[in-house]
Amino acid sequence: MGLGHSHSHAHSHGGGKGDTDCHGLHDHHGHHHAPKDVGNAFIIGIALNSIFVVVEATFGFLYGSMALVADAGHNLSDVLALLLAWGASVAAKRPPSERYTYGFKSSTILAALANALLLAIAIGAILFETIHRLMEPQEPQGMVMVIVAGIGIAINAGTAALFIRGQEDLNIRGAYLHMAADALVSAGVVVAGLVIVFTGLWWIDPLVSFAIVGMIAWGTWGLAKDSLRLGLLAVPARIDVNEVRGHLAGLEGVKTVHDLHIWPMSTTETALTAHLVMPGAPCTDGFLHEIAHSLEDRFGINHATIQIERDDDTHCETGC
Repeated sequence: MGLGHSHSHAHSHGGGKGDTDCHGLHDHHGHHHAPKDVGNAFIIGIALNSIFVVVEATFGFLYGSMALVADAGHNLSDVLALLLAWGASVAAKRPPSERYTYGFKSSTILAALANALLLAIAIGAILFETIHRLMEPQEPQGMVMVIVAGIGIAINAGTAALFIRGQEDLNIRGAYLHMAADALVSAGVVVAGLVIVFTGLWWIDPLVSFAIVGMIAWGTWGLAKDSLRLGLLAVPARIDVNEVRGHLAGLEGVKTVHDLHIWPMSTTETALTAHLVMPGAPCTDGFLHEIAHSLEDRFGINHATIQIERDDDTHCETGC
């Protein structure tokens, strides 16, 4: 349920004494509404998968299947991902205050860091138990694996279906991909269970467990790295600063660009500030409006603050 804003503020400062300052202020708000039932989709998805995590982990320990336990860990990561996406959509709606002038958008970055930490702990616990089972073998019940993981396929596929609509929102698209991927992981556990039923090769179970842990670890590393970068206010990976600078410098009338800063306001929104040196600075909202739209459409930058400067004593081309 993403919320996008484009704000453009331009201040043009004259160079000589007696010059008339030209101040243009333009605010453009763009809202991208997700389907009305997306809140219910998050609630249903989180509830179903939370219950299934407990059920799958319990059966995994009771019947000696570390593949089920590992898959439960993967499902737990999906629950956390759904909570993060839902939290982002809720935080985006919170109005700013005198103390928190940007609202609580950056709380989604803290949630991402917490998500990565919890997943790292889960990975360690699953690896410890898997190695313990290898040292003290316990033949898993293949048919139990098939039944429980089969239920997992239905739950994950059903949850993914809740997010098919509204994928123009990155949070919803991420939720859909998480659940679709977990349905495939559960399918892998079903295959492992069938192999055990027909061949008795019990070591297939911990092998699948290691494979699932590897998938979780790969995703966790990416999440931890990205969330740490966001926490340090690094330019989002999808944005090339040089391209943004070149785009602004290529605008008609722009001589140079300086004091360009780009940083994440949340896991879904990006802000920018820049100074444009324009000897014949226009004083029209239309110019600012075009900059805001071009930055949002081309780079996904939702909040742009542009300051226009003149490096000589000329007046604005258009009176203010």
